[in-house]
Amino acid sequence: MYSLKQPIKRLINASGFDLRRLTANTNPAYQLLKGLNRFNVDIVFDVGANVGQFASELRSVGYKGDIVSFEPLSDAYELLLVQAGRDDKMQVHSRGAIGDYDGEIEINISGNSVSSSVLPMMKAHTSAAAHSEYVASETVPIFRLDTVAPEYLSEASRSFLKIDTQGFEWQVLDGASELLERVDGVLCELSLVPLYEGQRLWMDLIQRLEQEGFTLWSIQKGFTDPRDGRTLQVNAIFFRC
Repeated sequence: MYSLKQPIKRLINASGFDLRRLTANTNPAYQLLKGLNRFNVDIVFDVGANVGQFASELRSVGYKGDIVSFEPLSDAYELLLVQAGRDDKMQVHSRGAIGDYDGEIEINISGNSVSSSVLPMMKAHTSAAAHSEYVASETVPIFRLDTVAPEYLSEASRSFLKIDTQGFEWQVLDGASELLERVDGVLCELSLVPLYEGQRLWMDLIQRLEQEGFTLWSIQKGFTDPRDGRTLQVNAIFFRC
């Protein structure tokens, strides 16, 4: 019987794309989903949601649980609200950064939005991604997760924490000491080289999360310098097991 699979695959490849079966080996979001299912996670805290890319990826691979998103940038926040309006299991907390105290903070806005950070950006970052340079700043509220997360949790919740805060991960964890005792897993961006002034690097964060009782579950590709192929950041998934 004639199969359309190969002709379709050749056509897709000729367009610069690839056709692969959805597996934990080929798709990072699906790999995460397998872990979420393994630990019966039913609510994900998306810290540093930007316009909702992470939530969209999780939904695309079949995650059905609740998502609570946190985002400080005003432009990104408005787009995040639009996405949440189409998803009845997605909530967006009031606009603000997540860190180690409750108050206000100034955040630097990157030209590409996703590289925005409370911390000053270093040359290693701007050299690898020219459009990541800061173009403006905003003063925004800042919350501790221990202050705001409990309103979204029930006694039976199985929760997962995703942190994408461009060098501010340590401060997010400092403000989440109580929540960390409850969550089943963490996805945290780890920098292999300093990209933001004052940030903690990969080894410090791995050691801290291991001390909190988590096991490193998987490492996924992150930010790579296109000039020489050097990996600058990775995403690490941890579960309490």
